[in-house]
Amino acid sequence: MRNVVWLISGYAAVSLLTLVAMIVFRHDATMVTTEVWVRGVIVAAGSLLTLLFAVRAARGDRRMLLRLRVVTAVMLVAIVVIIALPGIFPLWFKLEQGVCGLLLLAVVVQINRRSVVRPSVR
Repeated sequence: MRNVVWLISGYAAVSLLTLVAMIVFRHDATMVTTEVWVRGVIVAAGSLLTLLFAVRAARGDRRMLLRLRVVTAVMLVAIVVIIALPGIFPLWFKLEQGVCGLLLLAVVVQINRRSVVRPSVR
């Protein structure tokens, strides 16, 4: 689970850096559209929440592991849709979402392997 926490930390870092870039380039309407603002803020907030889930899951909280599985899968699907939509998001944002998607794909693969779930000790 340590790798999962690191991957999600990377996802959160990329998301927060994107938020900073959006603020820096806020006056360029072609780079930072309304859609970029909405999606960027949601992703940044969601990445921090996902990091909380990962940390708690790494400490053994099974409910957080389940939440982490659901959230990462949903976010990965949302990223694929965003990248596939023509013309709504600028290329730089789609590339950033692609990086986030690769990080989340690695998380989804790791947390859905059988070895992650530990049998309960009686």
